[in-house]
Amino acid sequence: MVWFRPLAYARARVRRWFEARLPQQDSTTLTQRNVYILPTRPGLMLAATLLVLLIASINYQLNLGYLLTFLLAGSTLVGMHVGHGTLRGLTMNLIAPKPIFMAATAHIGIKLHNARRRQRYGIGLSVSGADHWTWADVPAQGSTTVTLGFTPPKRGLHRVPTLTAETRFPLGTFRVWTVWRPAAQVLVYPTPEKSPPPLPAGEPRAGGAGTSHPSASGEFEGVRAYRRGDPLKLIVWKKTAGREELVSRDAAEVQRHELWLNRAQTGTSHPEQQLSRLCAWVLLADQRELNYGLRLAGVEIKPGHGEAHKLRCLEALALC
Repeated sequence: MVWFRPLAYARARVRRWFEARLPQQDSTTLTQRNVYILPTRPGLMLAATLLVLLIASINYQLNLGYLLTFLLAGSTLVGMHVGHGTLRGLTMNLIAPKPIFMAATAHIGIKLHNARRRQRYGIGLSVSGADHWTWADVPAQGSTTVTLGFTPPKRGLHRVPTLTAETRFPLGTFRVWTVWRPAAQVLVYPTPEKSPPPLPAGEPRAGGAGTSHPSASGEFEGVRAYRRGDPLKLIVWKKTAGREELVSRDAAEVQRHELWLNRAQTGTSHPEQQLSRLCAWVLLADQRELNYGLRLAGVEIKPGHGEAHKLRCLEALALC
């Protein structure tokens, strides 16, 4: 209904205001200062039932009615204390999320540590505002790890969203919860193009001549017959298929040229499509163990290869 919208908007504003006041930290220990408790709907119904029982016992002078009323009330108070203690003293440590590609799900690892000699039951964690909960028990003087997921809306560097931990143990009459605002961030790379065109032409090094053009498969031309002692990474397996002898890349030819990747080579004017194609080229060049460099606005990464070089290029594409 339309008249519900102002209420939902007001609740969202209050929640954002409250979360903005929370400190950002990747490790937190729950105390009385940051653990909150309120009765649930079943708890309110139980309170109403106890009130009716109490009034009836007073009106009709029922001793057994008094006994039942105060027995249930005492059990409820004990359940409230036990539920609050389930979260109080619990330590939560965030496991830094790994970088992902856009549209993928980022997985957040949370390690729950229990220093007490009693097991903690029925602890749920969720991204604030989400309906999906992950529940776990934490053993006595032990730890357990819970994994949550969220999907960042776009590429770049994103803070881990605010998290909520709660329990309704043991009776379900009280909701005990806490709100946690981690400081960690997750890096989101552009989505690599599924079927990118071949790698662009290599540029001659300073003092060199000529230009090396890639073939239709994206491999650079400049091959020779295999020589004993050539490393396996220089063997061109695609050109070897159907031949009686192996074919290797001409290392001297490769050294005379450099593979540089930039926006102008993508052949498209859309900024995100350019980054998507560059991302696919970086992965393709890394897969083929080629030396490659990356030029972006204000950023130049010199040609290289290896896992560290690939991650540096992907990070530059994500943050440009």
